[in-house]
Amino acid sequence: MAGWPGPVDAVELPTPYGLTRVNSCGPAGAPPLVLLPGGGATSAVWGACAAAGAARTHRVHAVDLVGEPGLSVPAPGRAPRTPEDLADWLDAVLDGLAPHGPVTLAGHSYGAWIAAHHAARRPAGLDRLVLLDPTQVFAGLRPGYVLRALPVLLRPTPERIRSFLSWETRGAALDPAWLRLQDETARFPAARPVTGPRPDLARLAEPDVRVDVLFAGRARCHDPGRAARAAREALPGARIDVLPEVSHHALPLTAAAEIARLLSDQVRSDARASAVFRQ
Repeated sequence: MAGWPGPVDAVELPTPYGLTRVNSCGPAGAPPLVLLPGGGATSAVWGACAAAGAARTHRVHAVDLVGEPGLSVPAPGRAPRTPEDLADWLDAVLDGLAPHGPVTLAGHSYGAWIAAHHAARRPAGLDRLVLLDPTQVFAGLRPGYVLRALPVLLRPTPERIRSFLSWETRGAALDPAWLRLQDETARFPAARPVTGPRPDLARLAEPDVRVDVLFAGRARCHDPGRAARAAREALPGARIDVLPEVSHHALPLTAAAEIARLLSDQVRSDARASAVFRQ
């Protein structure tokens, strides 16, 4: 957290599912931006994005997912088990951070799946939804990716985590401090992640919330071109972009400047505007 811009305020918000750690930075009066990491990534993954400019235009709130590696503390016997549970949990988090709304809600990978489920169920209070290479929202996972990830999921070790990240990111240079933190996640108590169906895309297509989707063009978890086409068909009023030289797990780190520019764009597109597709 020492690499984040300016002072970082850490709070623990009470929710029905335990205490949720949130790391916040940026001007106190700026529009609230709530960031959900991918599975196992922790809130620390958003430091590069905050430093690249997001913390200049927003009050950034980076969340440790309950039940995932990080400093959130699940309530005994109250682990979320369904997407509806996660929506309830996120409701409590948003109420604690920005009770008067509206907020921009952004998520990467598994965090994007959670954000999309929440937005489809409870669009009130959201000004904007930003999905960063979302998994299981517009396309399924590639079997080869799942097979490669299984050893990390079943018996994580620092060596397996680093090997998997090197394979998926195609050897991209990743922040050494963040990689050391990823090593530590191998010792986090194993918890069964919440799974379920894809979010109701018809609800996301309604004009209540502006939706932006950014895909990683070199993602191994799914076919990014196919996922982007599915997103354009399902959400014709959304802005859909593809970054061609970025992988899935590296996206928040190596494309931080592009993400910060996307998040700082406060100009609302015309209703039902044509999607932008950059391959």
